[in-house]
Amino acid sequence: MTLPLNILPFVHHLLSQHLQNGDCAVDATMGNGHDTLHLAQCVGETGKVWAFDVQESAIQTTQQKLKQHQLQNRVELILDGHQNIHRYIQQSVDAGVFNLGYLPNGDKNMTTHSETSLIAIKRILHLLRPNGILAVCIYSGHHEGKQEREVIEQFSGSLKQQDFDILRYQFANRNDTAPYALIFRKIRDVVLSME
Repeated sequence: MTLPLNILPFVHHLLSQHLQNGDCAVDATMGNGHDTLHLAQCVGETGKVWAFDVQESAIQTTQQKLKQHQLQNRVELILDGHQNIHRYIQQSVDAGVFNLGYLPNGDKNMTTHSETSLIAIKRILHLLRPNGILAVCIYSGHHEGKQEREVIEQFSGSLKQQDFDILRYQFANRNDTAPYALIFRKIRDVVLSME
């Protein structure tokens, strides 16, 4: 088996290996629906996916993609910011994914923001079952992306190794604005400050 080297195929591979039929997952940044579709395929007929975005166009594109694959019954599409995840999900989840930045082929001025992304990351980490994983894909080639990288790196560095394993997946021979992923694996339940 060949392990995918690019960031998103690696994240999808990891999620495929982790999730199984009946699991629950969160796509915190729906975008064009690629991650939502992948999660829906991974959780099987009895699983559930919640997908968040603040743009109506993301909802419509993702809805069409799910219908094409007859997977819409596994997914709840939510037109709201990912920082409000706690209003929609009150149960444990097995995995989550973020693709930070802006909607591909969309308005580049409309991006995720460090404050709300950090709150959403904390809320998903809180919801994760022990051994659950959260993949955060970071794109720092734009102004807000640099801020997100700094805030998320500072936060991840503050987490205790008894509570979380955190893996960085990135290219060693590309510039420092190349996308990379942080993979969080929850070891045990822990209370995280939402401040």
